[in-house]
Amino acid sequence: MDLSQPRRPTGSAQAAGRLRRLLRPRSIAFIGHAACAQAIRQCRQVGFEGEIWPIHPSLLELEGLNVYSSVAALPAPPDAAFVAVNCHTTIEVMRALAERQAGGAVCYASGFAEAGVGGRELQVQLIQAAGDMPFFGPNCHGFLNYLDGVALWPEQHGGVRHTRGVALVTQSGNIALNLTMQTRALPLGYVVTLGNQADITLAHALEALLDDGRVTAIGLHIEGLGDPAHFFRAAMIARERRVPLIALHSGRSELGASLALSHTASLAGADDIASAFLARCGVARVHSLAALLESLKLLHVHGPLNGRDIASLSSSGGEAALIADSAPAWNLHFRPFTHAQAQHITHTLPALATATNPLDYHNFNWGDEVALGGIYAAVMQASFDLTLLILDFPRPDRCSPLGFESAVRALCAASSNTGARAAVVSTLQETFPEERARELMGAGVAPLCGLDDALAAIDAAARVHELWQTPVAFSAPSLPAQGSGHSLSEWESKRLLTRHGLTVPRGEKVNTVQGAVAAAAAIGYPVVLKSVGRSIAHKTEIGAVQLNLRDAHSVRAAATQQLAALGAELLVEEMITDAVAELIIGIGRDRAFGLYLLIGSGGVLAELIAERCILLLPASASEIRAAIASLKVGKMLYGYRGRDPGDEEAAVAAALAIQQFAIEQGERLLELDVNPLLVRARGHGAVAVDALIRIAGVGES
Repeated sequence: MDLSQPRRPTGSAQAAGRLRRLLRPRSIAFIGHAACAQAIRQCRQVGFEGEIWPIHPSLLELEGLNVYSSVAALPAPPDAAFVAVNCHTTIEVMRALAERQAGGAVCYASGFAEAGVGGRELQVQLIQAAGDMPFFGPNCHGFLNYLDGVALWPEQHGGVRHTRGVALVTQSGNIALNLTMQTRALPLGYVVTLGNQADITLAHALEALLDDGRVTAIGLHIEGLGDPAHFFRAAMIARERRVPLIALHSGRSELGASLALSHTASLAGADDIASAFLARCGVARVHSLAALLESLKLLHVHGPLNGRDIASLSSSGGEAALIADSAPAWNLHFRPFTHAQAQHITHTLPALATATNPLDYHNFNWGDEVALGGIYAAVMQASFDLTLLILDFPRPDRCSPLGFESAVRALCAASSNTGARAAVVSTLQETFPEERARELMGAGVAPLCGLDDALAAIDAAARVHELWQTPVAFSAPSLPAQGSGHSLSEWESKRLLTRHGLTVPRGEKVNTVQGAVAAAAAIGYPVVLKSVGRSIAHKTEIGAVQLNLRDAHSVRAAATQQLAALGAELLVEEMITDAVAELIIGIGRDRAFGLYLLIGSGGVLAELIAERCILLLPASASEIRAAIASLKVGKMLYGYRGRDPGDEEAAVAAALAIQQFAIEQGERLLELDVNPLLVRARGHGAVAVDALIRIAGVGES
């Protein structure tokens, strides 16, 4: 749910500076009673060394501190304020804080925009009362700054002080609270909750956190993006400063088109479009809170990974098989050792072990730190992007750690001596004690808890690097023209697209049976016959298309039938019979993110197969090429099982032509389908055999 009402659009540096005083205060006012008492305790617990000023109209003492009667009675303007009174009183307190030139506030109270119409009116009043003073919320838990020892936070939390660490930003206070309780040794620098985002939005918070050079990576739990253009600008700062962004996106945007005629609109879910936007921003997306934490941990220790080549070390064939089976789903590769590398590694192994990747080095050397270090170093010298040691630690309350310390010390020494990036991975989350994980973090080795989450983290760390290599652009979406628009006929749609370089079959539009027969003879058999009225969208379902007509008799019969049943004009076209693969290439419009390009498996089964890739406009040729390659149908273009390879470059050119048409149409274009695009053998091009365009306004472009 996105309750934000973005205001005061500012430059990135100005926005970050506006929050610096609030996030790193030297004095804090606490306005309220019970929640403020807890917040004061948490502030003391985390080591806040500045001034704490409780405010209450009737209390004399709170948590051992003298209480001020009002904001006006404070000895100086506070850098930050935690406001924990009811929603109506909150407005008055915020006005007083703004008049006193406070640095900012956290509005804890609920009852604002999340409560409906009346609450939305109160939220407007709150914004007006705050004036230029920044604030988190309302309906917000606040924030924790573990780097400077600040807690504007009304409950207990599980974090401790750090000198550098990752930041977490969520809309939900409860999710943030739960994340502070992690026992994975992830060093938290900031935990920030946004609530309704009446003033400080996700993008504002991101800019402010990027202003702190002690933040190593930022994790985002996103329910709503608010202003995508502002978020994009903030993400570009992260990319420039090489601070990785990881997101768990659980919100949904709405498709801009209210009436979906095309396959594109039905195939492209709002979540897919949000994923495309995050990728354009250089943000790696994960799909669970555990994967979010493990990704941040890996990025904190090693930063983005330069590639996807990994090595695995274990003393068990079962563990080696487990990771070998699991890694391909994350597009991670176990590059085989070269002959020379295998020989070098073999010299370090016991007699029964074989130098393969993943490597089962058996347990004959268990507890022998020198021998284990030799094996680990030999593998690391093969220059993988990340070397993993699979290690599940015994229960500390019932079992002995004998031998495990030797393996850990050997790995840390091998990583240090070779300069290779290393991680210890447990197959289960609960078999990685936090104390062990902290020791590894201190030695520069990433402790990854749980095999599946570890692989998700490695994928995310590699994706950040890949996304940072891609040129980026994003502009705020233009609003579509008023009205529902109208659909062009297939004939009209193809005429428009051919002007932009798209290839279509040779064809002729007719309106009589005799005209259809004459056109077929001129084109040459076999032909396709279609009804092409503007009201006809999906021809197959209503019998408006007949394929592979091989003589005048069959054309005459088909034309007679279609004219009688549908009364529309007819299109006679050559029948393309040498296609290697069928694609759908479409354009859709999202209210938040603007025009997007859909590439997927095409033909009459497009929606049943539902295999697609979404790219925001403008997409580069390399992005389009990668999107096609990611599809199963893309394999058909590379000579699948000995077949002729398809004309991949012609498919890319067709997508670029469709994209260029969409960009030129701008707000006039509502949706577009080319389905199928028949890709012929390499060197023979690609042909759009059907097209649908819905456009705003009247008449043809």
